[in-house]
Amino acid sequence: MQDLGQGVGVVSPETLKGVSGLDFMRGLAEGRYPRPPIAMLMGFEGMEVEHGRVAVFATPGMEHYNPIGIVHGGYGASLLDTCMGCAVHSSLPAGTGYTTLEFKIHYIRAMTVDTGQVRAEGAVLSSGRRAATAEGKIFDRSGKLLAHGTTTCLVFPL
Repeated sequence: MQDLGQGVGVVSPETLKGVSGLDFMRGLAEGRYPRPPIAMLMGFEGMEVEHGRVAVFATPGMEHYNPIGIVHGGYGASLLDTCMGCAVHSSLPAGTGYTTLEFKIHYIRAMTVDTGQVRAEGAVLSSGRRAATAEGKIFDRSGKLLAHGTTTCLVFPL
């Protein structure tokens, strides 16, 4: 593990090989593993983990704004890529990894600083030896859908 300070770091490949995806995701949620650097950049505030399902919480801020005065679409894309990818990871056995091959997003409502905390939920649709698919949704604090998407991930031995 490479420690980057403030509980942020990168977990070694040897550590990843030795635990199931579900155990690793639970370890992240419980603080047994360091938060990945993207969590600080994006303002991730917590997560919920089950087998094949992960929810990530974050609050968009001014630092996420684009030139036209709303949260940049890349913020929503990163949230969806994270929750969907983590959902896939939670379904994988020890010694197995994944990477995003493609994803598609549909934006429904804009995010602003007034949106407050959002919940990005990812759920596995299919998980096989070579590929996995998942869907994701972002909701505001009142439960309104802000965006949704799907992903295909390549599954491989670590």
